[in-house]
Amino acid sequence: MSENVIEIENVSFRYDRQVVLEDINLSIPKGSFLGLVGPNGSGKSTLIKCILGLHKPYKGTVRLFGEDIQKFRDKSQIGYVSQKANSFNTGFPATVFEVVSTGLTSKIGLFRFMNSEHKKKVLKAIEAVGMSEFANRNIGELSGGQQQRIFIARALVSEPELLILDEPTVGVDSQNVHNFYSLLESLNKEHGITLLLVTHDVGTITEKVTHVACLNKHLHFHGKAKEFEHLCEHELSTFYGHHVHVLTHDHNHGGQLV
Repeated sequence: MSENVIEIENVSFRYDRQVVLEDINLSIPKGSFLGLVGPNGSGKSTLIKCILGLHKPYKGTVRLFGEDIQKFRDKSQIGYVSQKANSFNTGFPATVFEVVSTGLTSKIGLFRFMNSEHKKKVLKAIEAVGMSEFANRNIGELSGGQQQRIFIARALVSEPELLILDEPTVGVDSQNVHNFYSLLESLNKEHGITLLLVTHDVGTITEKVTHVACLNKHLHFHGKAKEFEHLCEHELSTFYGHHVHVLTHDHNHGGQLV
């Protein structure tokens, strides 16, 4: 098996005639934590959809665990938390345990009952995100930050080797964002899960991740987090296509590119 969990080779994608991604080459090694950054409309979510096999590039190849994405079938190896995770209908009368258990649907079937082993997996995933005491609580009673932890647990319950998160902290307050990113760092370092995080948070990039990729139609930067941290504003502005300023860079609450 390849040491790279994700391999993107000469990938280009367009909507009708509008080219969104052009000649993207990117490898993500097993056990790494990559932060994917770039301005709005830069193609980040499109690239994620190409990786997940939801979009087919008109040029280039995407491989997961060494296998072409068009032939890849073991979806349980991948956990995914989308931008829309926190738009979950929290008024629905479901407990935390029940919400997390839906992450096993592809394994056990839609109308099949869970056995004791499945239930252990659900409780293990809830424990991994530090929410064991809330297992029987209704999902709608939780804060935004707590709900995001539950969505992570739902993605983790199938025991994936790769976890992809597309701007998962939209609408979450700053303190919970900090705690949320600390959780991701723990999942990477202590559980060995490879992470791909789409984010605008510079503090997260430099403090938590191991590598950074900066995308704006083209891949402008790909390297270690410390290398990205030392880029000057002029270089960042060139990547983003407009003037960029690091508004804040607080070790507790991170920062943003504006």
